[in-house]
Amino acid sequence: MITHPTAAELRAGLEAVEALDASDPRGAFLARVADNARATLDREAALSQAAEAAAIARLEPLLDQTGDFSTLNAALCDRLKDGRMAPLDQGLLAHLRASLVDQIAIDQPTYSGLAALGAP
Repeated sequence: MITHPTAAELRAGLEAVEALDASDPRGAFLARVADNARATLDREAALSQAAEAAAIARLEPLLDQTGDFSTLNAALCDRLKDGRMAPLDQGLLAHLRASLVDQIAIDQPTYSGLAALGAP
């Protein structure tokens, strides 16, 4: 399972990088990495709530049930595992595509293919 550092863990790491000497090449590189991470955190704070709400709005009719994102996502995984949902189901593919676009907008908003994927 892929796990991600929490926002608190990332912020602690960013604070440690800020203490480095930016005139040193390694320090300068780490400062750029920290700036990119900070920008990602800012985008996540600004966009993730709407992305999750949109995912819930797609999943509820797809699964014909209500719930929070974690519950609905677990139900989707269960249906795929046990064969109750086909992996090529058009509703599933539309949901996955929209989820991908939302995540790329947070992680890599300058990705050249983002507009081609249907991002606003």
